[in-house]
Amino acid sequence: MDVGVVFQLDPPARRIVELARRAEAGGFSHVWSFDSHVLWQEPYVVYSAILAATERVVVGPMVTNPGTRDATVTASTFATLNELYGNRTVCGIGRGDSAVRTLGLPPIDLSHLRESVQVIRELANGRSVRFRGTDLQLPWVKDSALEVWVAAYGPKALALTGEVADGYILQLADLDITAWMIAAVRRAAERAGRDPLSIKICVAAPAYVGDDLAHQREQTRWFGGMVGNHIADIVRRYGDTGAVPHDLVEYIAGRKGYDYAEHGRAGHLGVDYVSDAIVDRFCVLGPADAHIAKLTALRELGVDQFAVYLQHDDMDHTLDAYASTVIPALR
Repeated sequence: MDVGVVFQLDPPARRIVELARRAEAGGFSHVWSFDSHVLWQEPYVVYSAILAATERVVVGPMVTNPGTRDATVTASTFATLNELYGNRTVCGIGRGDSAVRTLGLPPIDLSHLRESVQVIRELANGRSVRFRGTDLQLPWVKDSALEVWVAAYGPKALALTGEVADGYILQLADLDITAWMIAAVRRAAERAGRDPLSIKICVAAPAYVGDDLAHQREQTRWFGGMVGNHIADIVRRYGDTGAVPHDLVEYIAGRKGYDYAEHGRAGHLGVDYVSDAIVDRFCVLGPADAHIAKLTALRELGVDQFAVYLQHDDMDHTLDAYASTVIPALR
């Protein structure tokens, strides 16, 4: 199993570049970041600095969207990074959450997302594609190679992932829900005539190594609120019909809203409806042995990469503990 790390791009950007260097030295395979240009710094500028300062790690957004970033521009950006640094990028993409909602816009519809996956992948890999009635190709692209991984929770988005994506991103680390989601993606791939096992599976969630579980929960409770935004959209559309696991529907019953100014931050006041039990299920907390056990269980479900959301008050210790103990154990 690969292990990646996910950062919020708070300034100073040099701090993120240094953490990425340490992550590479510690055996992490990927460096991801949020892509929400109002709330945080511009990711692709930071990616270029990370790639210049490292030799091996793959970088990309978790996740971008086709609303704030035109698909042709995104394809050109990735192809340029690949030309400069040798095919060390991956495009995580979804319908959009904070990036669009902070602009007062709704998430992008699935037909637009489907088209964008195709356009980004084809153009960034040097192939031609028809887009908005025009045949397009980036004539300067020679050897670029880019995979597009889709983030999804709802049934139609999971089906789209199985039908067109190179990888699937699930932003929570609950074992039962992960198994349910992976099965849905693989069923869709099989129906589309694809090899279900060809789709890479990435689970992403906050991880905090230490012994003070109560403190760790308070530092990561925000994540249940972030996931709750997506689940609330699905419940509004489908109700409690079995379209998603009942546990996801049940836990957001007390949700009253969400303040995007506090998005992804410890101490977010609008997430008190997220119980300790949900935090424990969605995140990876406790001493290093507990992390090894949970990640081993995820690997047995078919997860190819666990991406550590490193957004709490002890980033350095958790990064070092993964490098010294967790990653070697998984190998």
